[in-house]
Amino acid sequence: MKASTKLVWIKLLHTLIWLFFNVVIFYLLYAVIVNRIDFWVWLCIALVALEGIVLLVFKSVCPITLVARKYSDSPKDNFDIYLPNWLAKHNKTIYTAIVLIAIAILVYRLAGHSKI
Repeated sequence: MKASTKLVWIKLLHTLIWLFFNVVIFYLLYAVIVNRIDFWVWLCIALVALEGIVLLVFKSVCPITLVARKYSDSPKDNFDIYLPNWLAKHNKTIYTAIVLIAIAILVYRLAGHSKI
């Protein structure tokens, strides 16, 4: 298989994982806003925490990016994923902020407050 074909498959996989984590993060946010603290909320938190651990272990670089780097020397932030470059560049900042907001709302809910 050609390097360019491998990169396409890596980008596709990376994009699908990114979409999966969007569902996880936005479900988490939705659930805490509507005060539906259930098994799925805790599963979302566990998945996000696992993602955070992976990023810590790999020094804030997704392991898929490291694999993709073997097939591209592009300086663009989106060389390894099908996202606009601006979003690929600021992805961690944006989603970390959303997760922190969701966690803050969750803590508020768990502290006994039912309304925001």
